[in-house]
Amino acid sequence: MPIPRWEFVAMMAAIFGLQAMGIDVMLPALEIIGDHYNLQNENDQQLIIFAFILGFGFPQLVFGPISDRFGRKILLQLSLVGYFITGFACMVAPSFGSLLALRLLQGICCAGTRVSAGAIIRDLSKGRSMASILSLVYTVFMIVPIIAPAIGTAIMAVADWRWVFGMLGVFSGLVFIWTQFRLPSTLRVEDRRPFSAEKIIGGFKQVLTHRITIGYMLASGLIFGCLFAFIGASEQVFDEVFGRGEKFYLYFAGIAGLLAVMNYSNSRFVGRFGMRRISHVVVFTFIFLSLINLAYMQFFGQNFWVFYILFVLTFGCFGMMGANFSSLALEYMGDIAGTANAIYGFVTMTLSSFLGFLVARSFDGTIRPLLIAYVLLGVSSLIVILITEKGKLFGVGQGKE
Repeated sequence: MPIPRWEFVAMMAAIFGLQAMGIDVMLPALEIIGDHYNLQNENDQQLIIFAFILGFGFPQLVFGPISDRFGRKILLQLSLVGYFITGFACMVAPSFGSLLALRLLQGICCAGTRVSAGAIIRDLSKGRSMASILSLVYTVFMIVPIIAPAIGTAIMAVADWRWVFGMLGVFSGLVFIWTQFRLPSTLRVEDRRPFSAEKIIGGFKQVLTHRITIGYMLASGLIFGCLFAFIGASEQVFDEVFGRGEKFYLYFAGIAGLLAVMNYSNSRFVGRFGMRRISHVVVFTFIFLSLINLAYMQFFGQNFWVFYILFVLTFGCFGMMGANFSSLALEYMGDIAGTANAIYGFVTMTLSSFLGFLVARSFDGTIRPLLIAYVLLGVSSLIVILITEKGKLFGVGQGKE
């Protein structure tokens, strides 16, 4: 490691946190923002989230080859500057349409930071080592969803809602200063790939024709659609369905808290049990818990504590899937880490955000659409894994994995 391991993990978590902060800090403000812009359809307030997520997707395909050609740090620094500018620009957006356009641009800038960080981690690790580092990064990173809604609530208690966006600018500025002075370049000059159509197309082909890479890419995109579905509809679920909107940030913190614990647990166990064994068991657990929650609601009605406890446990499963799926997908892509990480990020983010958007928009005042989606997407992800592994789960036939 070019800097102490603890600092590297914290730095990467802060960079990853730009995405979570860009989404979660404004969840408590969505209704207020909707009222400010006189939105007629209450569900339209979700577009503030999904515009950012949409911008985060496609640009990664461009940023990946750029990072393989010019290096990770220059892309990271330019993206942080863009995130900084759009954060403050959102504060003065004259219309809801212009706010969405700025959020789209902010998502594009965030995509550049995420591609850079993912490639940096892959430059310095692979396999179980990468899964362990990613799990630690996700553990610290998950502190952001725990505290972000509370930060948003606190900001609005002492200042105008616009400062929710201003805080994003401040945060990105601090990350810029930190990385500028403490993060060296991780891509050697001799390892930089020519920025040509032939090399770019060849890199894309290498990624998209590798069975393990494309399989875990799709599996991740499917099951993480559940995560974005909940993020998009979370405020409505707690407020409209259960009438607990005033403590939304506390309940959200409980969900994110277990997710952080599970990420940390994965960093401790992955070296012993392997990425496949852990993630495959957890996918089955995810489906089982979702089925129980759906069945209870169907036969006994919507009970908040039953839903919440089962949902927290279900959400915790993401903590032992994300890092493992990512590490499995990128394990064989070390020579084109930037391109591979970009394609992985684009496919998983685009697929999961699109599915999450569809599910969130189907909100009908009950938790039924959300729970049905969790079961269906969980089963779909499992089917993709079965095809990818040719029917052999839990590391059977895969050596130490």
